[in-house]
Amino acid sequence: MELHTLKAPVGARTSPRRVGRGIGSGLGKTAGRGHKGQKARSGGGKGPAFEGGQTPLQRRLPKRGFRNIFKKEYAIVNVGQLARFPAGAVITPELLLEEGLIKKVGDGVKLLGQGEPGKALTVRVHQASRSAVEKIEGAGGKVEVI
Repeated sequence: MELHTLKAPVGARTSPRRVGRGIGSGLGKTAGRGHKGQKARSGGGKGPAFEGGQTPLQRRLPKRGFRNIFKKEYAIVNVGQLARFPAGAVITPELLLEEGLIKKVGDGVKLLGQGEPGKALTVRVHQASRSAVEKIEGAGGKVEVI
């Protein structure tokens, strides 16, 4: 048996039902929808959230919280993660993306102070915590805010 010899069994593939094609077809005139009513209409029927007239769940639940649409979403990198780079390396958001340390740059890259760099590095990021700056400069490197 080979892929080009495979065939669907008889009856597995049936042609679609052609509705509204004349009285003689058996599915003409009302096209199997019956007479009048909600389900006979175009787009008729109940929506996915309809609960038989009962107040739908999304209306029964209280409204809570607030989503700030102007919030900045920073990609986070810890100082300890930079230990993989060689001494004297210039670390940019593009390099971090290439290395897989961040998934996307978003509104910028923020450097946090968890871990130890272990070597002198030049880091170019959009924001950096005070402890991160101290650790990088303590190892002989520098942090440049873009």
